[in-house]
Amino acid sequence: MVTIQKIEMEHLPALAVLYEQLTGEETNQAKLELTYQRLLQNENYEVLGAFYEGELAGSVMGIYCQDLVGECRPFMVIENVVVSSKVRRQGVGRKLMNQLEAMARSKDCSYIILVSGAERAEAHKLYESLGYNEHESVVGFRKYL
Repeated sequence: MVTIQKIEMEHLPALAVLYEQLTGEETNQAKLELTYQRLLQNENYEVLGAFYEGELAGSVMGIYCQDLVGECRPFMVIENVVVSSKVRRQGVGRKLMNQLEAMARSKDCSYIILVSGAERAEAHKLYESLGYNEHESVVGFRKYL
């Protein structure tokens, strides 16, 4: 059974392992702990974990952003979607995304946006099955600093 809950400080070592699966890079544990401590104090960040048989099996981060156009409703940006290679295709990612969407709705977000690497075709299938789609009028850009 999969349960979804907010990531706590004690989950960070397991989260770093998941992030390494996502990016191929080792996470600086000390910086992760300092940064996450700050995020816990910021109500605009939601970092959820999916726990399968008591172990962290996936995670997603949602960030509430306040818009200034139209009705000035907030929107959500999703980042760092990852599911352990051990439990993929078992509904873990779907549960994480559905919980984050419910949270965005509860904050009256007008939309959710995410950017995914072009090579992540399997993840794209999940996003499309959840109602996300490539929009003809939107092009994603990213500039690394």
